[in-house]
Amino acid sequence: MKLLIIADDLSGAADCAIGFAHAGHRTVVTLRATREHAHEGVDTIAVDTDTRRLTPDAAAARTRAAYAEMSSSDQRLYKKIDSTLRGNWAAEVAGLQPLAGVAIVAPAFPAMGRTVQGGRVFVHGEPLETTATWQLEHAGVSADIATQLTQAGLLTQWLDAEALREQPQELALRIDALAARGVEALVVDTQTEQALHTLATACLRSRAPFFWVGSGGLAREIATLETRDRADGTAGCAAGGAPGQAAFPGGPILILVGSLSAVSERQCALLRERGGVEELIVPPPVLRSGASHPDWHALQQQIAVSLRAGCDLLLRIGRDDGFDPAEGMQLSTALAQLVAPHFTKAGGLIATGGETARAMLAAAQIGSLQLLAEVEAGVAVARPLGGAREHCPGIVTKAGAFGTDHALYAAWLTLRNETEPGAAPR
Repeated sequence: MKLLIIADDLSGAADCAIGFAHAGHRTVVTLRATREHAHEGVDTIAVDTDTRRLTPDAAAARTRAAYAEMSSSDQRLYKKIDSTLRGNWAAEVAGLQPLAGVAIVAPAFPAMGRTVQGGRVFVHGEPLETTATWQLEHAGVSADIATQLTQAGLLTQWLDAEALREQPQELALRIDALAARGVEALVVDTQTEQALHTLATACLRSRAPFFWVGSGGLAREIATLETRDRADGTAGCAAGGAPGQAAFPGGPILILVGSLSAVSERQCALLRERGGVEELIVPPPVLRSGASHPDWHALQQQIAVSLRAGCDLLLRIGRDDGFDPAEGMQLSTALAQLVAPHFTKAGGLIATGGETARAMLAAAQIGSLQLLAEVEAGVAVARPLGGAREHCPGIVTKAGAFGTDHALYAAWLTLRNETEPGAAPR
């Protein structure tokens, strides 16, 4: 089975696609919805449409255009959405539905504490609408999945957890019957990985035209249904084995953290403690003003000195009273511009937050990544795709609020081709 994944941000595209790389599929993430020679022979391709900050109409139009450009008759479609329903996901699903069939909607990611119950998302058992992140970005907006889809214009039905206890063939027949009645989107309660696995299996037995809508949780269950021999990875810009087997070139590791989540804060603290990396916090006023700020060039020089000395550097966006979540892309883009003149000195990049990762890769003119493995659930390891690049750093991407406290430290060890002290060899 070949798969096209359409995601609205880069870290989401990677954490959704990484399950297929782990299952042995040749897997690529691209920042451009354009078919290229390097994509030939790829089993799974994930496109970052970068639509999270657009208006709903603009996001839907760009998503439809990406599907029109990248889809083929031998592919299944997976619309990757955020497990906490950020972005324009409902408008994008509504834009795809007339082209791709019934939307099977299950954003659960149990390994990361995200489940769907009663048609609503729960985060570690807490209703999504009561979480601090939802209140900060979506106060007053319904967090009910079916409500959002209905408001986007789709005839929506809900399947409770009891339906997932059926055999896959029975569930497939149920999906077929609902599609025959004109249902355009089907919201499915999924609280466990087994439930997601049953849903994935049933969909593949359905005769109705459909596409999946979910996070990395459903994607990795689909990936387990077809396991192939691991690709040799020769289309990447450097030969080498899996992480931990001298796969990466060495040199200083650059860690960019654009997320201000409490999860990222804990991950940074553990990395500083165990890795002993240097930390530089860039004040938002510097990033808002860019090169015209009086401190810009001094910070740029400080970055240069650290990387030229071979020092690993943790670079973070600070926070001030004027901070607005909507300026995330602006700040991430400026952070990438701050680093860009000296990026080739880095042997590895760890980017936390999809906007931060995309901004840095765009500034470095890296348009596609070949996925290799994952550090832990949702933390993807990759390298630039294309054999002509002279600078080929190892790259790890991670969504800001994802991962254990250990995630950044584990990613840092991976790019250093090391294992944790006291750990068994991989």
